[in-house]
Amino acid sequence: MTPAQIETFFATLAAANPQPASELEYTSVFELLAAVLLSAQATDVSVNKATRRLFPVANTPQALLALGHDALCEHIRTIGLYRNKAKHLLQTCRILIDQHGGEVPRSREALEALPGVGRKTANVVLNVAFGEPTMAVDTHLFRVGNRTGLAPGRTPLAVEMQLLQRVPERYRVEAHHWLILHGRYVCTARSPQCSACSVRACCDTGRQGQRSK
Repeated sequence: MTPAQIETFFATLAAANPQPASELEYTSVFELLAAVLLSAQATDVSVNKATRRLFPVANTPQALLALGHDALCEHIRTIGLYRNKAKHLLQTCRILIDQHGGEVPRSREALEALPGVGRKTANVVLNVAFGEPTMAVDTHLFRVGNRTGLAPGRTPLAVEMQLLQRVPERYRVEAHHWLILHGRYVCTARSPQCSACSVRACCDTGRQGQRSK
């Protein structure tokens, strides 16, 4: 994908969705962190169903610690790997209280030091909560980056680094959202909706498909 095609790609996505947002439901930075931690290997829909029950009961580090592991598990048991996630979430709550005054830290290093929080989760929090131009490469971004030719790479980190280099600066804060939504609803894994894709003319795979007809 050439620089001109990249510009058209993001300009098109931006025009269709000027203010993209996470599909996870949250009302605070801590709720966002908890939701993203719970979303590993789970859908946003399943996490939202669980947090709609959980957050009205406990939505701060102090409240979750008071709730305890067993009760937390009951609230999130519909999410995959819920026991491990409950353990990590409570450990994270303790660290936030002991080391960060109960607040979610804004540095990557501090976020990645939290149990259950890896680079992708840290990138989501830095981007969504603090407006930093990070790229949280999940399966959708990895697929879109490689399939379109926007940011080819063998690993999520390689795709992330490519995105940070190739996405024009004015699009970087929102790019994560546009790419994940495009991968979730259009450029899907098994049956990509190429015929309905607004950015097909910019995409390496889309252009190859047009030439082969």
